[in-house]
Amino acid sequence: MSWKILLFGVINLVCTGFLLMWCSSTNSIALTAYTYLTIFDLFSLMTCLISYWVTMRKPSPVYSFGFERLEVLAVFASTVLAQLGALFILKESAERFLEQPEIHTGRLLVGTFVALSFNLFTMLSIRNKPFAYVSEAASTSWLQEHVADLSRSLCGIIPGLSSIFLPRMNPFVLIDLAGAFALCITYMLIEINNYFAVDTASAIAIALMTFGTMYPMSVYSGKVLLQTTPPHVIGQLDKLIREVSTLDGVLEVRNEHFWTLGFGSLAGSVHVRIRRDANEQMVLAHVTNRLYTLVSTLTVQIFKDDWIRPALLSGPVAANVLNFSDHHIIPMPLLKGTDDLNPVTSTPAKPSSPPPEFSFDTPGKNVNPVILLNTQTRPYGFGLNHGHTPYSSMLNQGLGVPGIGATQGLRTGFTNIPSRYGTNNRIGQPRP
Repeated sequence: MSWKILLFGVINLVCTGFLLMWCSSTNSIALTAYTYLTIFDLFSLMTCLISYWVTMRKPSPVYSFGFERLEVLAVFASTVLAQLGALFILKESAERFLEQPEIHTGRLLVGTFVALSFNLFTMLSIRNKPFAYVSEAASTSWLQEHVADLSRSLCGIIPGLSSIFLPRMNPFVLIDLAGAFALCITYMLIEINNYFAVDTASAIAIALMTFGTMYPMSVYSGKVLLQTTPPHVIGQLDKLIREVSTLDGVLEVRNEHFWTLGFGSLAGSVHVRIRRDANEQMVLAHVTNRLYTLVSTLTVQIFKDDWIRPALLSGPVAANVLNFSDHHIIPMPLLKGTDDLNPVTSTPAKPSSPPPEFSFDTPGKNVNPVILLNTQTRPYGFGLNHGHTPYSSMLNQGLGVPGIGATQGLRTGFTNIPSRYGTNNRIGQPRP
């Protein structure tokens, strides 16, 4: 295969050399524009050779994704160089409109058929995988669209031609045929009427067809180099992500990123959050099985749920949490006899039993509780004193430790409000 590509490359160089000499002898800018298509065939052969080399190489630790992107880079460079050649032809043609030289038609028609024969023979003899894929995957050019409209009308009369012209022709074959047709018209008009300006017009037409054909391929290969997601697979990927999120044990699928690694191959990475009791290997196998239908190179990172049970903490309070101008922090002194009692059951606690993790209004024995009280007196209109009351007075009103036998009152600084579970001898007495 490689020797065949090299042989065609040598023949291409010989043909290009002869065509450039004939372009100089005929002084035809249209034939020069058509010769640039032969030079593009040389770039195409180099791309095919690179593709063959990539298939022989294996991924390495340095290039973990392989060398498939070299094909994309070769296609992008070839199409961009072809467009630059078309722009050069347009510039030269604009200068020729100001001063049109004489065109010699001696080798014009011969050069046209030599270039056309070699271009078609090269494309039909060698299977160029990268350009074949790009020509089908990229959007259609304006030349293909116009030819497709004419083909539908023609196939309505001759249905047998539908397999050749529909749904769309090969863009390289189409531009070769269109360029040869333009040169034949140029030859006839110059031979009949000596109308030399038609050569410049044909050169502009060939340059515009070249630019219009290569531009969609440059855009497609450029998007692959930019690691974008192909538009035609976005819907399928969204469907697969939804299916993965409904798998048993999967809580969340996030940070998903998919891109085109090479022509026809997708790569991607995804993070999957699973339950704490889920089997990581089982979930990984199911996720890979679902996504592998589209993504050939996949990286899945699975991590379990990082939910942490909250714990009761004691210690100094941060300054950004409470406003110390409005509150006091009063430490509660440890009461005697509470170390040997269970704060929930009022029975002696076993030395090995851990303190309760959650207790409502009854903090564990290992936690130093705090009481936050307001020191400001605010006129609420009820005549209530909102100032703080000494700790001993609150104990006298029935606030005790559960399990010791004392009744439990409300933890409040209101001295004139009766407690539900405590005793208050001031009920019904006038406020002093």
